[in-house]
Amino acid sequence: MKWTRTLTILLPFLAIAFTSNAQQIKDGETVNIDGIAVTYSVTNKEKLTIKDQNFDRYKVLASVKNNTGKSFNIRLASSLDLTGISNSKIIELDCVNATGARLTSKKVQVSMKSHLINVTYPTKDKDGKAITAVLPVTAGYYFDQGQVIENDAIFIVPAGEVPQVTVRSLLKN
Repeated sequence: MKWTRTLTILLPFLAIAFTSNAQQIKDGETVNIDGIAVTYSVTNKEKLTIKDQNFDRYKVLASVKNNTGKSFNIRLASSLDLTGISNSKIIELDCVNATGARLTSKKVQVSMKSHLINVTYPTKDKDGKAITAVLPVTAGYYFDQGQVIENDAIFIVPAGEVPQVTVRSLLKN
């Protein structure tokens, strides 16, 4: 019983501490986070019923523009360099009141663009004849000065509510 009471008291404080670096953002608004302009907008709204409950379905678009005056680059050291993939995230928008119903999102992340290079390698075709083939390989990720990158998601929220969205930077300086 004491454990439940302690957890009930601590949970709001932990939530505030976790989201303290997040800022509220509204539909059509642009927020500046360390030189990155983040715009969030609703592109479509529908009403739907799931298991006799009413919900609103929002299709949203997150757009980020690099206004920092510098470019961000991640070069991968090897094909197994998985840290580059996780470090390529720029911004995360979290919908606090999203239900996640029907495999929809509760958040949307915007990532850097992939830098692809073509690798030519020798191989054999189905007849056993020696040929060369081309394979695109991700060499890294980039986010150039002035570049705009977008990503979309679908949020389902209780009927009559609008998405309550917070935004935070995922860039590691």
